[in-house]
Amino acid sequence: MKKYEIVKKNDDFNDIINTGKYLKNRFYNIYYKDGNTDFPKFGIAVSKKIGHAVERNKIKRQLRSLIDQHKNLFAKPNNYIIMVRKGVKDLSYSEMEEQFVRLLQKGFLNEKN
Repeated sequence: MKKYEIVKKNDDFNDIINTGKYLKNRFYNIYYKDGNTDFPKFGIAVSKKIGHAVERNKIKRQLRSLIDQHKNLFAKPNNYIIMVRKGVKDLSYSEMEEQFVRLLQKGFLNEKN
C-alpha cells in the first residue's frame, strides 16, 4: 500500500464504520463507503485483544501484503476499513489469504462494474 492509499484520520474511520456497508466472516469485518478519489483507500484496525504489539504488527504487515496482492478484488475506489477478529491469530498466512479472498469474492461478486 502506498501512503496516499491509507485512511488515517479517526473521524474518517468512524464515518466509514458507522455509515458504510460491511462484509463479515469469522476472521474479518470489512466496512466500506464510497470514496471521492480515483483509487481505493484502506485502513486496518487490530484490537488489543488480539495480542501483544509484536503480534498485532505482524498481522497488520501480513494484511497489507494481502491487500497489495488482491487489489483487483475490491469492487470500486471506495474507502475500506478492515478489522481483524480474534481467530486470525491462529491462522497461517496461506489460511489468512484464503479467508480474505473468499470474503472479498463473496461480497463484491455482484458489485463488479
